[in-house]
This record gives sequence, C-alpha cells and structure tokens, in this order.
Amino acid sequence: MKYFNGFSLQNEEGLFREYLTNDAFTVVGFSYGAQQAFEYTYASNERIDRLILFSPAFFQTPKASFVRTQLRYFEAGQEAYVKQFLENVSYPSNLNLAPYLSIGTKDELDALLSYVWEEEKIQTLLDKGITIEVFLGEDDKIINGEDAHAFFTKQCTTYSIKNCGHILKGQA
Repeated sequence: MKYFNGFSLQNEEGLFREYLTNDAFTVVGFSYGAQQAFEYTYASNERIDRLILFSPAFFQTPKASFVRTQLRYFEAGQEAYVKQFLENVSYPSNLNLAPYLSIGTKDELDALLSYVWEEEKIQTLLDKGITIEVFLGEDDKIINGEDAHAFFTKQCTTYSIKNCGHILKGQA
C-alpha cells in the first residue's frame, strides 16, 4: 500500500487502520494526501486496483476570498493556524494529533485549497478498472461534506460516516 499524508501531518495512516487493506496495489490518501494519491494514481503506469480517499480536501465551492483569507491567516501565525486546523481536523473526537504533527508550508496549503477535482480524470481511472472509494465524516469542520458527497457519489463508491469529523473519528 502507498499512503499520502494529510496537510501538516505525518505517519497518521494508523488512524485509518479499520478501513485499510494492506496490499501492494492500493493507494491511499487523507485530506491533502487524497489529492496527492489521486494525482499519483492518475499519472501512474503501475498496476493499481484500489484508490482510497479519506476526507479528500474539497474546496471547489467556497469563494476565492476564502483561499486568500486562509493563506493570510497561515502567514500571520503559522503555529496558531496549524493548531486550530488540527483541532478542526480531530473534531468531534478528542484525538491528540500532536504526535503526527509536521507543519506544512504555505505552498502546500495553497495547493490544498486551490485543487480542482475533475470528473474526467475520475472517469479515466474508472475506465482503467481502478476502484475508487471515498470516506467522508458527516460532522467534518474542514470541508463541506454535503458538497463533497454530492460530487464524489456521482462516480465513486462514497461512504458517509455518522458522528465523525475529518479524521473519521467520533467522540470517545
């Protein structure tokens, strides 16, 4: 399995153990890492049977001012921004993400917020025989889960997990 980390995180794949199958032909990504996993799979000539996207960063519906504002807040106080961001990622759980912290860059945040999911690219992967599964938390404070669900469910197997947020965990 090839795994791609979320923004400002590293080695968090263990948090998704219950959803994973560890085989050589699966590519997985969480949030920002879902974007990277998707692009890796799209560009790859290797055998890939399954692409798993956990809470894919989906910001196609907010206004452009949202992206500019987020980048300004990040520049103004990187540590404070990431602290608040990780609290929102873990909501509604009380999961401490500090052990997985790896502060991202402004360029990574910009890429995350500006990324556009393309239906044509999804169809290309499906035509290659790749199964695409998308997992979304219904109480996500990072992305608009309803918009993401409406987009992905048209082409992908999409799961909405009740009482869970971006990290797909609920209250303990």
